[in-house]
Amino acid sequence: MQVAVNRKNIKFIPDSSRVIARFLYTGDERALNTIRSVLKMPEHSTSQALNPILRDFSLRHRNISKIFEKHFNKISHLLKQLDVDPDLLDISTKSLIGSYFTMEYSIESAAFFNPSVVEHPDQSETGPGEKRVIISFRATGEGHISSIVFRTGVLDKNNNLSIEPVGKMLEEAKHIRRHLYNKASFKKKLKEMEDIHAIIPSGLILDKLNDTFTYGELRDCIREAKKSLHLAADKQVLFNQIMWLASSHYELEFSLDTNISERVIFPVSANEKNGIEDARFVRFVDDDGQINYYATYTAYDGTTILPKMLDTKDFYHFRILPLHGEIAQNKGMALFPRKVNGKYAMLCRLDGFSNYIAFSDNISIWREAKLLQQPKFPWEFIQIGNCGSPIETPEGWLVLTHGVGPMREYVLGASLFDLQNPEKEIGRLKSPLLMPNTEEREGYVPNVVYSCGSIINNDELIIPYAMSDYASTYATVDLRELLNELKKSK
Repeated sequence: MQVAVNRKNIKFIPDSSRVIARFLYTGDERALNTIRSVLKMPEHSTSQALNPILRDFSLRHRNISKIFEKHFNKISHLLKQLDVDPDLLDISTKSLIGSYFTMEYSIESAAFFNPSVVEHPDQSETGPGEKRVIISFRATGEGHISSIVFRTGVLDKNNNLSIEPVGKMLEEAKHIRRHLYNKASFKKKLKEMEDIHAIIPSGLILDKLNDTFTYGELRDCIREAKKSLHLAADKQVLFNQIMWLASSHYELEFSLDTNISERVIFPVSANEKNGIEDARFVRFVDDDGQINYYATYTAYDGTTILPKMLDTKDFYHFRILPLHGEIAQNKGMALFPRKVNGKYAMLCRLDGFSNYIAFSDNISIWREAKLLQQPKFPWEFIQIGNCGSPIETPEGWLVLTHGVGPMREYVLGASLFDLQNPEKEIGRLKSPLLMPNTEEREGYVPNVVYSCGSIINNDELIIPYAMSDYASTYATVDLRELLNELKKSK
């Protein structure tokens, strides 16, 4: 029996008009020539040049003059080479110079895909059977750089989704706080990760740092240590672990006057400069009842990938940290929505081929994993992976999977695992739950449906999914019908 899937007619399409104002740097020589040209302008010409820029772009960005001023401050040190004191320049000159070091970036011009959905922390003004939700997307623009963006909407009693108004003034975080490390606590974290001091003399690295240090200071110490040591390739991993621990910690804070649809989590650290990919959001309830929203995602620097995690309570303030341990090395990590038998639990894919499950006392450190599922049916012979965090039901943990089969077609499947022992599979669909239809198989990457997280509402499974790595939509499935089919499929 094929489980019935109700595709909805709503579409989330890339919109090239959604832009952020980013810092543009062209190198010292060109930057100095640009600054010289502006400084040579008569005062009235400066205002004449600035006014139309402010007029045109103030309609596209919140407080564009502040953005120009911020970008001016990033290059103001160059003025010393021109014997100019930046503090003596008037605001119009600073803003005009800043405008030359600003560019618009269309965050979703190429694709708007791989969604996940969670319950909104604010459920006020919703009626019986309604649920306000937050949907995250991977937005991809020029250069295939990916960021995280959001939409909000309300599911009605029939699980029809009404999208709430979408803001046009997109913004990156108002504040980005780089982490300042304490040496004592940093050593403790390293000890949790690996006994590195048996292999790398700590005096070559940490002992040369102050009691508090920055990522840049640690990076310089690592470079010097590498010059002094000749380590086998496998020991280079230890250096990488040290850098991973330091490179990825930062915090983002968005302005309170932004709509959630205007907040853009754009790559910040070096190890994610080419993209923040496939965030799997989950509403996590701790043992004490506290609620956090976590998202595991893949950081990509153009060469290597690094699993990372962000957490937030309100979607205004986000904390970003790396995931450590031997199994934190591949794409597709997905956190369970609560602890299982006193431990954090995570789905992962170590070999790029099969599903694994891991448990840990520390949400950031993942050392061991057990094989959970291998490709079994023709439609997943190439690989199987998760499509987001497990969903708790009275019958067991419901896990949506993706399978890759002939013609590299991605389809969605479903499995059910024991609540007390999620290593035990109760059932697994023999046929795909969702396959690309005629409309969905055309896109940036043909023949792909993919999801990063679903929820249950009004006894139905709500599945947001991407259509061939270009646009997104969602579908619903009767939960009881799906669970019954899974229990029969063993």
